[in-house]
Amino acid sequence: MKISFVCNDLEDLIEAAEILSSYFKDEQVFAFYGGMGAGKTTFIKAICRELDSRDTVSSPTYSIVNEYLDSSGSPIYHFDFYRTKSSEEAISMGFDDYINSGSICLIEWPEKIQSLLPSRYVKVNIKTNEEVRTFDMEIVSL
Repeated sequence: MKISFVCNDLEDLIEAAEILSSYFKDEQVFAFYGGMGAGKTTFIKAICRELDSRDTVSSPTYSIVNEYLDSSGSPIYHFDFYRTKSSEEAISMGFDDYINSGSICLIEWPEKIQSLLPSRYVKVNIKTNEEVRTFDMEIVSL
């Protein structure tokens, strides 16, 4: 199943997060593809709000991973692999443990660690065209 959603403003982004949460509610790993400034972190903020996290969501560009809690106290892991130079860096920081934890994992710049992604995940491709963003969401199952 592939879902496409066009966002013109922040309100649309909140609706896109609701759609992602409802259509892919049983999934745990979400990989966000898109260029610099495409809106990956902003979309992840909306998703965390949809999951009822009260934590401040920010890009983990330097820390690589941030942990937030949802309304039930379960962790949500937010990764940013932009500065990662190799898959070995992700392995050494325990990426496998996070990805196999059963918790939700939101991954920015997954192409940097593509070989480490699980056999099933939700691919979110963000395309920008002027002020419009298109979100293509689908399950990848290898």
